[in-house]
Amino acid sequence: MLTARAEDEDRIMGLELGADDYITKPFNPREVVARVKAVLRRVPDTEFTKANVLRFTNLEININEHTITTFGQTVPLTSKETELLWCLASHPGRTFSREVLLEKVWGYTYCGETRTIDSHIKRLRQKLDIKDTSPWDIRTVWGVGYRFEVRS
Repeated sequence: MLTARAEDEDRIMGLELGADDYITKPFNPREVVARVKAVLRRVPDTEFTKANVLRFTNLEININEHTITTFGQTVPLTSKETELLWCLASHPGRTFSREVLLEKVWGYTYCGETRTIDSHIKRLRQKLDIKDTSPWDIRTVWGVGYRFEVRS
């Protein structure tokens, strides 16, 4: 709840009626974003993200162990490359803007250049050795960002 009513009784009633949180005016927008993210972390996103391992044809991503296996070979990736690949692959077909990827992988407070994503995607493609015949790909969506695609 976001409200001007700041009395203890109002807060208690709001929470008892089912609110996950209670924020009063005036408020800090960054605090609101942080509180929303905290609630969203408790909500399962998809069947893919419930797992610790994503499996596609000739690709396995184990986020707990930070291991990537493609075509039977383990591929050494940095922590951020692994998290970026996980973020994309856990939502196949969904296009992510650079800003969203920065927020999801680097965190809300990252103040760097959005082209950092481009550099990481380039290195990911090289390390994963994605070919035209690969059953999956990291696609550029011009003017928007990137998406993980599974080819049929």
